[in-house]
Amino acid sequence: MSKRILYLECYSGISGDMTVASLLDLGGDREVMLEGLKSLNVSGYSIEIGRTKKCGIDACDFNVVLEQEHHCHEHDHGDHHDHETEHSHVHTHEHSHECHHDHEHDHDHGHNHEHETAHGHCHSHEHEHRHNEEADESHDHHNEQHNHSHEHRNINDIIKIIDGSKISEKAKAISKRIFEVVAEAEAKAHGIHAAEVHFHEVGAVDSIVDIVAAAILIDNLNIDEVAVSELYEGKGHVKCQHGIIPVPVPAVVNIAAAHSLTLKITEARGEMITPTGAAIAAALKTIDCIPSSCIIRNTGTGAGKKDFAKANVLRAYIVEEQTSSEQSSRDNNACHKNKHMWVLETNIDDSTGENLSFTMEKLLENGASDVFFTPIYMKKSRPAHRLTVICKEDDIKKMESVIFNNTTTIGIRRYRTERTVLHREIIEITTKYGPVRVKVSSFEDKKFYKPEYEDIKNICSITGKSFKEVSDEIRSVAVIN
Repeated sequence: MSKRILYLECYSGISGDMTVASLLDLGGDREVMLEGLKSLNVSGYSIEIGRTKKCGIDACDFNVVLEQEHHCHEHDHGDHHDHETEHSHVHTHEHSHECHHDHEHDHDHGHNHEHETAHGHCHSHEHEHRHNEEADESHDHHNEQHNHSHEHRNINDIIKIIDGSKISEKAKAISKRIFEVVAEAEAKAHGIHAAEVHFHEVGAVDSIVDIVAAAILIDNLNIDEVAVSELYEGKGHVKCQHGIIPVPVPAVVNIAAAHSLTLKITEARGEMITPTGAAIAAALKTIDCIPSSCIIRNTGTGAGKKDFAKANVLRAYIVEEQTSSEQSSRDNNACHKNKHMWVLETNIDDSTGENLSFTMEKLLENGASDVFFTPIYMKKSRPAHRLTVICKEDDIKKMESVIFNNTTTIGIRRYRTERTVLHREIIEITTKYGPVRVKVSSFEDKKFYKPEYEDIKNICSITGKSFKEVSDEIRSVAVIN
């Protein structure tokens, strides 16, 4: 059965509400989403789902409406219309930048397309928000003042809320992973631990709804793999409590760096990628690109809250791979899941050859893509070996365990790398020596044939012929076949 692949086309950036809207438009079950959100037992909001147009393109519009007891102010909804209101509401926030602070602060925001207050203002004191044209000339601006005091929620509090809900286990896992990505990025931006990152109570509601709604819909749509395009971002600055900071904002930069997301800076003024949107892309992404040839099963379009020269929409596709025979011919230059790999290295000068050989075998048995030793000289001119392991990110801990348990090293270096992998397959051909396995790899319109070593070795042992002679003979037969 073909895999269902979700492709997020982020040519106008990405945010939480845009993602949810695109998944609803893609066919995600609205009632399943609403029931799941209800089971969170989080209050202080309502939901609007409607249609709008961006540069003439019809798009779904998802809006979280926050109900705040201490203040009520109006915002320009831009293109919102034809809303089907799920519940009564007071007002809507259109913030998109996430700043985590502990004290009174003054924000001058210029934001592009989203209401994500949740992205987390972490404070418990009065604060004043001012939309300032100097911060970003591309936005509509509103003057607002509101005073409120609420308790804070940290990542552990939010995980408890998610675990206590009635959404599926898969949706819970996705939700928690997205929040962890946000918390890690914000923690790095502010020089604190992830557990110390706090989401303001009212703001956290917005993030919880966007993130959990997206997770529910991903599960509901039976998605097997997710690919994400380049994330287009604007330029300029936004003003936060500590001063004016550049776009992309630090949390977005941290997420992109940690999760190999590709950013493309455009001429648009202002913030096109929110930390919540970047975290969703990072947490959902499982493959680098969709197949070069595929069948589009459905599309969905989610609207952003602001207008740019280009349509401010997030487009989502569900595509399926074709049959294996069709895929074989098209995958000569296709992207593969393992394009991004990790390299582990350590220098060893006090382990025996037998010990190192055993370690290599154990690493390969545990899934290493490649293992090799390089002769080196260490301090005091001691002959030594550099152990290099290439593996998937998910296997790093397993590889390190093998190395630490089977060598004398006390430290391992690691770094991310990329590789180009040719499509390959093992075929079995009939020869005068019997069946022989041959590895066939492809590049552009060329094919390369390599007989399996053990099969050639066995034929040489029986016939007494040289390795080269038998290998060339088998290769010739494979080409003809």
